[in-house]
Amino acid sequence: MLALMLWAFAPFAGAAEDVAPGPEPETIDLSPPDPADWSFRYVAAPVGAMFRGRKYYYDQRVIEIDTTPSGGFIDLFYVRSGFQKRYEQAESPVRVMLPSRLDADARDSLTIRAFAEGYRQQTRRVKVRSNVERVSIDLSPLPNLLEAVGHRYFAGRSSLSFMTREALAFRVQETEDGIALILNETAMSKRASASVEEVHSPLIDESYGQQLGEDLMVRMVLSPLGRDASEVRSRQDYDGPRELHAFILDFAPKDGGADVVRRAQEALASLDETAIEGCRLAFDDGLRSGLDAGEVARALTPRGSFVDPYVRAAMRRLGELSVDGVVDFEDGTRYRPTVDIELEMALTQPGGARGFLSLLDAFVAALEPEPAREDALRGLLGPELPPTLFREALEAARSSETACEGTR
Repeated sequence: MLALMLWAFAPFAGAAEDVAPGPEPETIDLSPPDPADWSFRYVAAPVGAMFRGRKYYYDQRVIEIDTTPSGGFIDLFYVRSGFQKRYEQAESPVRVMLPSRLDADARDSLTIRAFAEGYRQQTRRVKVRSNVERVSIDLSPLPNLLEAVGHRYFAGRSSLSFMTREALAFRVQETEDGIALILNETAMSKRASASVEEVHSPLIDESYGQQLGEDLMVRMVLSPLGRDASEVRSRQDYDGPRELHAFILDFAPKDGGADVVRRAQEALASLDETAIEGCRLAFDDGLRSGLDAGEVARALTPRGSFVDPYVRAAMRRLGELSVDGVVDFEDGTRYRPTVDIELEMALTQPGGARGFLSLLDAFVAALEPEPAREDALRGLLGPELPPTLFREALEAARSSETACEGTR
């Protein structure tokens, strides 16, 4: 029977042995260099030791501190008579050494300020002569989260869209080399962090995010062209289907961009039927299948973006180049974008228009210099997509076009 009981409990014993121990706490001695001033406690301590034991009064105090989530940053302040005597920084868990109760004044205290990226800062205050031996701090998440960042560049303009679950409290500051956006009480998701770091255009050299306590700062380092030729405008929007609030920064030409608009119109007018026929349709189908349909629909559907007039003009041009002015859509519908009312219908599902993605690709190639073409096309079709994912879809689509040309 004993052997049977040992066999039954063996799996549980093994499981207990497999539990990985937590991180070993760092030890910090926060004791002031001098004891507190003499007081009656030196007379009372020997008497008290008869009841509480000698260790209670004469041994050095130890307080263990941890946070949830573990690994939070901790500021430690030793305060005596209203003055800071010692200060240290640590990462939880941490073991703090304090003077003995005999060497501490009744007003001596340890102030613990804990924080972690994406969480509210919390403060605890512990009397050095108290009985507290362990402090656990549960950090609360910040009330807002930067879910996604979208970036668009096209025809000499850039825009950045910051998507959050709650309405933003923010401020925009000009710096020597660009713009700093501070989002109050906001954390940043991993997806948004990766997107911010990959923002690049002829107007923006670099972008990065940094958590400053409970606030998030996003810095945009502008190129010489961006600093000299652009002005910053901001607006707010709401994405109802996804229930996301959007704050949008537009970098617009100071002169209004009339010359760029003229060049864009000329580039679009220069396109002919070769942009939407033959093996270009293989590219069109390949790119559509490689991208998320919802992402493309959100990007191309008019929402007040500076690219909306270009998308509208491109859809009309697609109708002009199509046979009999009729454009076929993936769901079987057909519209004539040269007719205003049908143009509006076509713009409700622009991503499904056969030949439209290949036309936009040709439009970008006719307008933008080679280094900016991929960013410009991504800005039209998937501003929230990571550049690496968009590049994979674009390369696969070009491979489909090349394979089609090889069979002709």
